[in-house]
Amino acid sequence: MKKWYLFIFCGVLFIILFIPFERAFTFTETKVEKPEMYYLPLHQEQEFQLLFTHSIHKTDVIESYVVLSNNELRLMSMQYEDVAIGMPGYAEEGQTLIYDNGVYTLSYNDAKLPNFNLFVANIDASLQLIYQSSYIDLKQQLIKGKSYLFEVKRLSLYEKMKGVRLYGERK
Repeated sequence: MKKWYLFIFCGVLFIILFIPFERAFTFTETKVEKPEMYYLPLHQEQEFQLLFTHSIHKTDVIESYVVLSNNELRLMSMQYEDVAIGMPGYAEEGQTLIYDNGVYTLSYNDAKLPNFNLFVANIDASLQLIYQSSYIDLKQQLIKGKSYLFEVKRLSLYEKMKGVRLYGERK
């Protein structure tokens, strides 16, 4: 009888530790042997933004995304002040570009991504994840000079214990 209790206990413990249950934004180091994973739990709010300072124009760029039910990312829009190097001055098929009060807004009809790579440059420029009115300073919490695979996925308790939780400030 005690063997059954032990078997059931081990099974429940396995489920609790290793079955992915919580959706999270994840940043996983790339180009390293033992990648570190950083995460931020994803709650009811499915929209988020990446705010960064363009390294040449020195102006802010805001990319807006929505997380889809299959964990894909839908790029909704990009807002910026200057065109030219790296910033489109016209809309392509499936896009709309509007210029209003000195700000360009490039909207996407159906741009979906499973993930993307994010490089945290070792320069003095802003890089923040905005989620639920919190600003997560990625330059402070990730390692400068490294690349990260950004994606939304389900994490197990074990993965969360191995990873590094990101924290933000309300503004």
